[in-house]
Amino acid sequence: MTIEKTMLGTQCIWGGEQTSLLQGATQVPVVHSVGFAYNDVDEWMQVALGEKPGHIYGRNTNPTVAVFEEKVRLLEGGAAATSASTGMGIISSTLFGLLRPGQRVVSIKDTYGGTSVVFTEFLERFNVNVTLCDTTDHQQIEAEIAKGCELVYLESPTNPTTKVLDIARLTQAAHNVGAIVVVDNTFATPINQRPLQLGADLVLHSATKFLGGHADALGGVVSGRKDLVDQIYHYREINGATLHPMAAYLLLRGMKTLNLRVRQQNENAMAVATFLESHAAIERVFYPGLESHSGHKVASKQMQGYGGMLSFSLKENSFDAIRRFIPRMQFAHAAANLGAVETTIGPPATTSHVECTPEQRAAFGIPEGLIRYSTGIENVEDLLADLDQALAIF
Repeated sequence: MTIEKTMLGTQCIWGGEQTSLLQGATQVPVVHSVGFAYNDVDEWMQVALGEKPGHIYGRNTNPTVAVFEEKVRLLEGGAAATSASTGMGIISSTLFGLLRPGQRVVSIKDTYGGTSVVFTEFLERFNVNVTLCDTTDHQQIEAEIAKGCELVYLESPTNPTTKVLDIARLTQAAHNVGAIVVVDNTFATPINQRPLQLGADLVLHSATKFLGGHADALGGVVSGRKDLVDQIYHYREINGATLHPMAAYLLLRGMKTLNLRVRQQNENAMAVATFLESHAAIERVFYPGLESHSGHKVASKQMQGYGGMLSFSLKENSFDAIRRFIPRMQFAHAAANLGAVETTIGPPATTSHVECTPEQRAAFGIPEGLIRYSTGIENVEDLLADLDQALAIF
């Protein structure tokens, strides 16, 4: 049986690793070498030109990093994959590696804050036109795509309001005009959603989050069509946002438990969302697993699990209420991260959209009173009790 024919849980453990183990080792080595030597100059030249597998310089490729990329490629079902030093590194490399002056992007208002800054500030400097649509208005998105564009950028579920996009529907609209479709799959992970199987051309992750899962390594990765991945790789290798081999090792180690972690986070998040939805102090809960969520039907169609991320707003809808509430939480780090084994909590103003002004957040449909909650793998009874005691002040 080939690794491609195994299930996702097995690929999390074995994917990409078997040909990289050395001298009987059961774990992938961390290769810190910057240069890779060749006794045969002709062979060296073949590797340098990409005619033969191998490595020549650490900014370009690295054996440990290559295993991480291959594991993600297998999990997402892509033809190729490449990585970068951070999630924003791979997002920026994807956009700047594929787009040219005068081209047009159609996206949504609810993308991650750093992505929004690229759309609203940096791409404009390079004469790339970006149209941001209301995230839940699929007809508006389709209408803008039909006007013509080169790239459609989607994120589903979105950060931090967990809005859901119909990836297959919007991908078809994009392909009708010859556009490339890129999907940020960070919140879902390949355990819960596989955009390439829904028709997307590229799928990317902030690997810092759920893929690594332990909040100890930065990284980003993109997988999909080889011709497109090659363009992104070329941009990244020249611009230098290279994933460090030690970070790649930590991400690989984290990914061995990805299937187990995500399934537990799915279960915990559903219980937390259900609890919060019925709590007297809560105004609204945003979680795709709830039937009250506007994207629940689409999520049920294209996702295998609803994820570990949710957000909610207090009835006392003010930033002052958040200041009083968050410090009361005992089993949630107040930190600008998500997807880890520990629960984390915080408002978009200090997490997902810290780069944006209050006015920009309002324009993106993100209220200042929103709280983002990344569910960990703790015993869910303790998470519920912690939320209950913290909410008792309202």
